[in-house]
Amino acid sequence: MLRYPGPADRTGSRRANLVLLLRTLREQGQVSRAQLAVHSGLSKATVSSLVGDLAQRGLVRPAGTTAGGQGRPGELVELRPSSACGVGLDLNVEHVGATVMDLTGEVLLRRQIACDVPASGPERVLDLLAEALAGVLGDVQARGGWVVGATVAVPGLVDTDGAVVRFAPRLRWREVALRNGLAARTGLALDFFGADNDANLAAIAEHHAGAAAGLDDFVYLTGDHGVGAGAFSRGELVRGHLGYAGEVGHMTLDPLGPWCSCGRRGCWETQVGLGALLHACATPDDPVRDPALDPDSRMALVRARAVSGDRRTLDALHQIGAALGAGVAVLVNLFNPAAVVLGGYFAALPEWLVEPVRSEVAARVLAEGAGGATIVASRLGFQAPATGGAAHALRRVLDDPATVPIEEHTEHTEGMVAP
Repeated sequence: MLRYPGPADRTGSRRANLVLLLRTLREQGQVSRAQLAVHSGLSKATVSSLVGDLAQRGLVRPAGTTAGGQGRPGELVELRPSSACGVGLDLNVEHVGATVMDLTGEVLLRRQIACDVPASGPERVLDLLAEALAGVLGDVQARGGWVVGATVAVPGLVDTDGAVVRFAPRLRWREVALRNGLAARTGLALDFFGADNDANLAAIAEHHAGAAAGLDDFVYLTGDHGVGAGAFSRGELVRGHLGYAGEVGHMTLDPLGPWCSCGRRGCWETQVGLGALLHACATPDDPVRDPALDPDSRMALVRARAVSGDRRTLDALHQIGAALGAGVAVLVNLFNPAAVVLGGYFAALPEWLVEPVRSEVAARVLAEGAGGATIVASRLGFQAPATGGAAHALRRVLDDPATVPIEEHTEHTEGMVAP
C-alpha cells in the first residue's frame, strides 16, 4: 500500500506539501481545490498556492468545473500527463527496449529492438539502448512532453548507485559502466540515468499497478532466461547489504544438475528458466526456439500447443511446474509473503503452472495454510521490468516536484496561479 506523507511543518513544508498534493492528484484524478484540501489535510489557502506552483511548473492543468450541487461550481484540476515522463530501458538476452510512462502512471508507448545481447557485447548493446531511448524521446517531444529520466532493468547485479553492472551471467557482462556509456552516447546528464535489477523493478511495477497492488508483503518472481526475485516487506523493497538480494535463480537445488551461465551447477534457473522450458518442449530447429521471436509470440506458440494437447509441451510444463513449486516453497518459508507473483513466461501459462505451484507450496511450507501465501500470475507479463523502470525514473518528480523548473512551463499556467 502506498503511504503518502501528511501535511508538513514549516521546515521544508512547501516541498513536502507539493509532494503530498502531486501524489494526491495522481491517486484521485480530477478534483477540485476543496476536495484536494479534504484528501490532503491541507488548508484551502495552502492548496490554492500549491496548485499555482504546480501549474507554473506545467505539472497540472484546469479540468473544467464541478457539476451540480449548491453554490458556486468548483474549478477542477488534474495532472498534465505528458508534463513529466519516465523511461524504463529493458535489457534482455534477446532484445533491448524502452517503455514510457506518463505522470499519471499510464504507459504511453513501447519500443523494442531484437538483439542477441550476449553475442553482441556491451558496446554494441549500449548503442542499441541509446537508439531505443532516442526513439522514444523523439516521440514524447512530438507530443509536447518532457522525459525526466531513464532507468535500465538489468538481469543481474547492479551497484547501489545504479551506475555499473557488476555481473549479469546471462548477458556475459562484468563491470560494465552502464551510466557513463549511455550518457556518452546520448549527450544527456549522468544523473538522467539509473539502473536496478530487473526483478526489483518488476516488483515495483506490480506493487504500483499490478497483481501486488495494495500488498505490503509479497515476492515477485521473474520468468525469463534468468530467474530472480523482487521482495517487498512492510511496503519496502528488500535490497540486502549491497543491494544484491533476490538472486534466487542461483539457489543450488540440484548439486549434480546442469551447468548454469553463472559457472555453477544445479541452479534453480537451469530447471525453471525459459531456456529449460524451450529445451524440454522443442527441438533446436523448432520455430518456437527462434531467437528472433518476441516473447509474447513465443508464448502464444507454446500456449497453442498446450491447448491442443501436445504431449511434449504438456510434459515440459508438468516438469517446470513441479520444479517451480519446490523453489517457491523455499521463498515462502523464507519470507512469509502474502502473495507470490509469477511473472514473465510463468504468467503467460497460468493454467499449467499456477496450480502445480500452489500444490507444491501447500505440501512443502512449514506453516499451516502456507502461512497465508497466495500464488498469482502477474498482470504485466514480460513488460513488468521496463514498466517498473519507467515508474522508478518518475520518482524524481513525484518525490520532489520542485526539480521541474518553473521557467520551462509557464505557458501552461493560465487561470491556475493563485492571486
